[in-house]
Amino acid sequence: MCDALGYDRVTVGFQPQGPPVLDSLCFQVGQSERVALVGLNGSGKTTLLMATVGLLEHQGTIRVCGQVVEPKSVESIRARVGFLFNVPEDQLLFPKVVDDTAFALLRRGMSAAQAKEKARDVLERLGIGHLVDHPVHVLSHGQKQRVALAGALVTQPPVLLLDEPSAALDPRAKRNLAQLLRDQQAALLVATHDLSFAEAICTRYVLLEGGHIEYDGAEVSEVRRRL
Repeated sequence: MCDALGYDRVTVGFQPQGPPVLDSLCFQVGQSERVALVGLNGSGKTTLLMATVGLLEHQGTIRVCGQVVEPKSVESIRARVGFLFNVPEDQLLFPKVVDDTAFALLRRGMSAAQAKEKARDVLERLGIGHLVDHPVHVLSHGQKQRVALAGALVTQPPVLLLDEPSAALDPRAKRNLAQLLRDQQAALLVATHDLSFAEAICTRYVLLEGGHIEYDGAEVSEVRRRL
């Protein structure tokens, strides 16, 4: 059985003459494994997530569910990944909450009635079922973030890539989200600064520093010591 995610000597850089943001990273994420990707601002967490779904060019090899990330495979790979941007407005496309959440299901050929039913269910589990018919533009930042997350979860993908999912959430919403993510069968790679949130859902921590992996292990205390 192949890993959910595989990174083999992955390098990403934005300036030809400057140091790469990520330099020859190597690690894997097993199926159903929950991994926190941690590090200071600018350490490359978001860069790695975006490269994983083909939004940034990279050197080396990235695999998602055994499939190599390359231009001809990007569409297939994105269908297997639930992705949460760190700015929710970047992925909210429709005026009404339920329509935005149901969109991915409609693209897969599901009927409108069934797609909206599934959308309502995941919104309810995220604690925002009461917003199902609200216009997206009137929501708070935290509410928009949960709507965007609902869109990532609704197709039940085998891989979840989440960029700062707990940002702007109140303590109760964080607890609800942590429980929901623990209940997922998907492999999870979550970029976060919130170590308490990461500790509630993850069993492994990959710490990035200077484009390299500084620590890869199960001890959150070791991550705190190094940050």
